[in-house]
Amino acid sequence: MRMDLGPLRDSRDFRLLFGSGVVTMFGTFLTLVAVPLQMKELTGSYLAVGLVSAAEFVPMVVCGLWGGAIADALDRRKIILWTEAGLCLTVLALLVNALLPDPQVWVLYVVGALSAGFGSLQRPSMESLMPRVVRHDQLAAAAALSAFRWNLGAIVAPGLSGLIAASYGVSAAYAINVVTFLVSLALLWPVKAPPQAEDSPDASLRSLVDGLRYAVGRSDLMGTYLVDIAAMVFAFSTALYPFLADQFGVPGALGLFYSASAVGSLIASVTSGWTGHVHRHGLGVILAALVWGLAVALAAVMPTVWTLFACLAVAGAADMISGVFRATIWNQTIPDSYRGRLAGIELLSYTSGPMLGNARAGLMAQLGGARFSLGAGGLLCVGAVAALTALLPRFRDYDARTDEHAVRERARREELARTQAA
Repeated sequence: MRMDLGPLRDSRDFRLLFGSGVVTMFGTFLTLVAVPLQMKELTGSYLAVGLVSAAEFVPMVVCGLWGGAIADALDRRKIILWTEAGLCLTVLALLVNALLPDPQVWVLYVVGALSAGFGSLQRPSMESLMPRVVRHDQLAAAAALSAFRWNLGAIVAPGLSGLIAASYGVSAAYAINVVTFLVSLALLWPVKAPPQAEDSPDASLRSLVDGLRYAVGRSDLMGTYLVDIAAMVFAFSTALYPFLADQFGVPGALGLFYSASAVGSLIASVTSGWTGHVHRHGLGVILAALVWGLAVALAAVMPTVWTLFACLAVAGAADMISGVFRATIWNQTIPDSYRGRLAGIELLSYTSGPMLGNARAGLMAQLGGARFSLGAGGLLCVGAVAALTALLPRFRDYDARTDEHAVRERARREELARTQAA
C-alpha cells in the first residue's frame, strides 16, 4: 500500500518538475476558488458562475490540440517556460481587475479563456516529458506521485484561499498565485529536456490529423478519453459549491467543499502502492468512474456538511485511481513520436469534461436547484459509464501484460536503455 517514491529518487528532472508542480498547483487552486467566488459576489447567478468554465472551452480545445502538435515538433522545455510566463501574466491581469474600484465581470471570462489557452498549450509538452525522464517500470508510480502533488495543493490551497478571501479579499489570492508562478519558473529553468528526434513531424494540420487518426484507431485509448469525459460532464459540479455552502448556512465551509475530493484523492495517493500490481487498467478505470458517479449522487441527499464532505472525498479517491490507470495506459502504450499530440487529446478528455460539467451543473441548478443538479448528474454519470463499458470491449479487457502496444513500447524502451548504457 505504501506509495512508491522511486521516480523522485532516481530522476533529477522529475524532481524539478514535481517541485514546480507543487508550487503551481498551490497557486492555481487559490485562483480556482477565488474566480467563482468573485463571480458569485459580482452577479449572484448560478449560470454566470457556470459560464466561467464554458468560456474556457473553445480555447482549451484549439490550444490543446495545437499544443500537442508543437510538443512533438519543437523544444518541449521552451514551450513549457513560455506558457508558464503567459499563465503568470493572466493571473496578474486578474489581480489588477480585482484591485479596481469596480471590478469588471467580462475580465473574468476573457482572462479565464486566455488562461485556459496557455495551460492547454503547455500541458501536452509537460505530459509528454514524463515517459522521457522516468523509467518505464516506474510510470505508474510517477502518475501516483503527480496525483499526490495535485491533491496536496488541492487540500491546502482551497481552505487557505477561503480564509484569505474572507480576510483580505480575492486580490490577495491572485497576488499569491503570481508569486507561485515566479517560483515555478525558477524550478523549471534547469530541467534538461531530451532532444527531439531528427525525424520529428512538423507542427502542421497534417500531423495533427495523423495523431487524431492514431487515437481513433485504438479503442483502448478512446475508452480512457470517453469514460473520463462522461464522468466529468455529468458529475463534476464545483460551480455549485458556493451555493451549497450558503444553503447549509456556513459560508466558511466553501473551502472545505473544494478540499473534500482532494482529501480523498490524497488518501488514495499515499496508499497507491497496490496500483503497480494491477494489469487490467481499463477495468480499473471503469470501476473507479462508477464509484465516482455513485458518490456524487449520494452527496446530493446528505443532511450535514460533514456527510457531504465524506461523499465528495470518496468521489475524489475514485477519480484519483481512475487517473492513475488512465495515465498508465497512455504512458505504457503511446510511442514517443505521438506522445505530444496524444497528450493534447488527453488534455481534452480531462479538462473539457470539468468545464462542460460546471456549465451543465449551473444550467441544471438554475432549473431545479443545487441538490437536484448534483444528484441527477451523478446518476447520469453511472448510466453513461455503464453504456460505454458495453460499447468498448477492448478497453474493458485491456491487460498490460498482453496488449500489443504495451509489449512493443516496453521492448523499445528496454532496447533504448541498453543502448544508452552501452
